[in-house]
This record gives sequence, structure tokens and C-alpha cells, in this order.
Amino acid sequence: MKDAVDRLTPMGVMVLALLREADMHPYEMVRLMRARHDDRLITITNGTLYHTVARLQKAGLIDELGTDRDGNRPERTTYTLMGAGRDAVIAWVRRELPRVDRPAEFRVALAEAHNLERDDLRELLHERRTALFADHRTHDDGLHSSRAKGVPEQVMVEIERQEALLEAELRWLDSLLARLDADSIPWGPSAFSPSDRYLAQRKAAQQ
Repeated sequence: MKDAVDRLTPMGVMVLALLREADMHPYEMVRLMRARHDDRLITITNGTLYHTVARLQKAGLIDELGTDRDGNRPERTTYTLMGAGRDAVIAWVRRELPRVDRPAEFRVALAEAHNLERDDLRELLHERRTALFADHRTHDDGLHSSRAKGVPEQVMVEIERQEALLEAELRWLDSLLARLDADSIPWGPSAFSPSDRYLAQRKAAQQ
């Protein structure tokens, strides 16, 4: 399982997460990703997605469910998630959520964090908070020390920005953890039922 998780790309994780929702063909996956504006997180192209699907199947994480043709449209192969693929999504998200050195992967992990149960998520985010706090303290101490030594401000602007971003993320993270602790936000894979909007989005993506 470790090797499978290590080989997963952010695109691969998002494909597996889509198949946690339902069996799909790649065309539907692409349309759903674009409808949900997942191109904020990853670059989405048909070629990359089809290549990713092939790699996931070869790794035994997904498998073909069947092929059909609707009218004059090309044949479409529907894929289903295997047990190993379901486990790999959770393992990848759990690995990336606490890390503070991989911001692009963290955004994808956070987008898929609804696949985790509340207590699991809370534990991982507290671990992340500890790392963020230490990183923020390092930047803040460095700024104060540099200013005391008379280091020119213009050579510290990147450090200033990073310190501000870390402070802002800590505030956001504390707010999210408070909501999770208070159970004021529904969480977990079974915390919500498909809405009319979701069902309409799925239907449109299948056309």
C-alpha cells in the first residue's frame, strides 16, 4: 500500500475520490472536475486524466466495469473503485494534511478531507497546527532579530510575507478546529446526502 500511495499524483487522488462517489467514465470525471473548478488545484487536460486512469488501473486501484455506447457517441468505459484504491485515497490525504512543506498537495488533501471521519481529521489538523506554529515562530523571531541588527527592510519582504501567511493560516485553522470541536459543521463521508444540485451536476456531466 505504501508504494501505491507514494506513486499517487494529485490528479490520481482526485480521480480515486471521484470514484468513491460513484462509478464513472473518464469523460464524466473531466466534466465534473471542471464544473467544480478543480482546475484551481491541478491542471486538468483530457490527456492527463486518461493517462492517470490507465496508471490507476495498472496499479490495481481501479478497474473497468463495462463499456457502452450512446447513439453516435464514442464508446465510453466506466471504471469502479477497488478496495485498494479506496484505502489509498485515505492514506494519501492522511499523509499530506499535517505536512507544511508541500502546499500544492495540501490543498488537494484539504479538498478531499471530507473523506475522513471527524476525529481523524481533527487529530491530523492539530498535528499540522503544531508544525505551523513552530514555522511561524521561526519566521517571527527571525524578523525581530534581523530588525534589531539593522538589516535593511527591502531584503526581508519575502520573510515578512511568509510570516503573515503563516499567521493567517493559523487563525483560519484555529477557527476550523473550533467548529469541528463544537460539532457545528457536518463532517465525514456519511455526513450529507446527495442534494438536488449535486444530482443535477452529475447528470449534466454524463451527457
